[in-house]
Amino acid sequence: MNLNQQPTIDELARLFAARKDSLDSHILWVCETGEVKIEPLTPHAAESEFEQSRPSMRARLRTYRRGAGYVGRKAAADHDFLGQVLQTLKREWPEVRHGREVRVVDQYC
Repeated sequence: MNLNQQPTIDELARLFAARKDSLDSHILWVCETGEVKIEPLTPHAAESEFEQSRPSMRARLRTYRRGAGYVGRKAAADHDFLGQVLQTLKREWPEVRHGREVRVVDQYC
């Protein structure tokens, strides 16, 4: 899913559905090209290490903790939640796309 190509809730839902909430914590992040990714945070890695290992990162949402229900098929079926995530990403993207620092977004629209 790319924020520069009129992203949809269905595209976002596919990203969320592809992950398992019970296995790892996850971070949703946006790279400099506008591509949105959801990746697992390994159990012993710090969020700062995750950011540093992805120099193209421009923004990320707060970490979705393992077992909290924020990723996976159930989360993908929650269109109200996904709508908030998508609106937040669309709101933040114009401000962070040309920046050099990572913005951590901890509130949804």
